[in-house]
Amino acid sequence: MIVNPNTLLRAGLLAVTMLSFSAWTGAQSPGYKNQNPPPATTSDKAKTPANNSLTLDDPNAPPVNAEEEAAYKAFNDTPPAEQSKRIELGEAFVQKYPTSRYRPGIYSALTMAYLQTNNVQKMEEVADKEIALNPNDVQVMAVVGQTLPRAMNSKTPDPEKQLAKAEQYDRKVIEITPTLPKPSHVTDEDFASIKNQTLAMAHGGLGLVYVRRGKFSEAIPELNQAVTIDPTPDPVNYYLLGMANVKASHFDDAVTAYNKCAALVGAMQETCKSGALEAKKLASTQLSAPK
Repeated sequence: MIVNPNTLLRAGLLAVTMLSFSAWTGAQSPGYKNQNPPPATTSDKAKTPANNSLTLDDPNAPPVNAEEEAAYKAFNDTPPAEQSKRIELGEAFVQKYPTSRYRPGIYSALTMAYLQTNNVQKMEEVADKEIALNPNDVQVMAVVGQTLPRAMNSKTPDPEKQLAKAEQYDRKVIEITPTLPKPSHVTDEDFASIKNQTLAMAHGGLGLVYVRRGKFSEAIPELNQAVTIDPTPDPVNYYLLGMANVKASHFDDAVTAYNKCAALVGAMQETCKSGALEAKKLASTQLSAPK
């Protein structure tokens, strides 16, 4: 494991943007209809409860009754900080109402709840259920595509299968995201920010897949893209970029990446400072490879 995926994914920020992106991508899939208020703008994000804007308008689904509506409201009104309660209510809801039109919003919320409670296996399970309902949910795919290679360790069963799945999701995100049209109720600035953050997760996840496979030259452009387009660059991607450049004998580029990581406040600072010092030593004693 690189580090705790809960920390690496900045899950609190993603839980906010998940709402906007799920509604957006859901609108692009057959059977989906955004029946609730439009996604939050930047100024509204801090006060917007997560996962309340996506519904599944399935003509075969039973009509929503008062009990189902109340159960959904109880789930939706649970603060994101109370993740254990959200998980309990969400799981109970989808078990009791297996054909509910509210499943996509709940699966998206559960994806983030399991991520924030560091339960990667359950995160993957509910994310796959959401993607089965909404094949264009690029943000859920990006979360999975970035988390799986980060959460791997020596005890991970069938690691190549995990890497292949992450690669599949990341590539699909990179393919689909630029083609999705902007909803009229989302500003150009918010739309660009959400797209870039999601693409950054996918490029970062794909870059780490290459790192895990020892393909450092292929990893470098993906990780470069991730830190370039991310509105708030993830220090872990800078760290991985530094590592990949060291392995590819691009020592000066490694120093640059490590220094940018070290400049960001957080748990990675000391690790990246040490990485920068080591890369400088290597630059003084070994030949750099041509780019």
